[in-house]
Amino acid sequence: MTESGLAERIRGRVRTVPDFPTTGILFRDIAPALSDAALFRDVIAHLAERFRDAGADSVVAIESRGFIIGAPLAVQLGVGFTLVRKPGKLPWKTVRVDYHLEYGTDALEAHVDALGGGNHALVVDDVLATGGTAAATVELVRKLGASVAGCGFVIELASLGGRGRLASVPVETILSYDD
Repeated sequence: MTESGLAERIRGRVRTVPDFPTTGILFRDIAPALSDAALFRDVIAHLAERFRDAGADSVVAIESRGFIIGAPLAVQLGVGFTLVRKPGKLPWKTVRVDYHLEYGTDALEAHVDALGGGNHALVVDDVLATGGTAAATVELVRKLGASVAGCGFVIELASLGGRGRLASVPVETILSYDD
């Protein structure tokens, strides 16, 4: 299947929800796409192929939809899986990064021993919007002493400019919206 064919299959299953989570936000919901087993499998296979030679030894997934993409991707790549969560969700000592996103502010945490020097992490999430969450995760990975092999997303909201905030790392997306 061509990359554009996969993108169009995803586009056909994405639900657009206006004014969520706040007024003025056009939320692109991948849940319907994930409910299609063949499409979900093809998304993971595509991302695995794109990052197979990136040198990653861990997939770092961003809460919460990133977990859905990250866990099967880590299995496909044969590498470890690292959780990045919102504050107060991890049970042990953490490293924290505060950041701004398109509809407010937030923070992310990872366990202090989640990654270390010499690790090469692949950061994944469902959607790249303004890039705030992804950029914070890249910063968190680096605070833990690891490097970033790349960032992968199913959808990119190109008009929000998130890719520019990740200019220091390779970025792969499957489907881009320009609105």
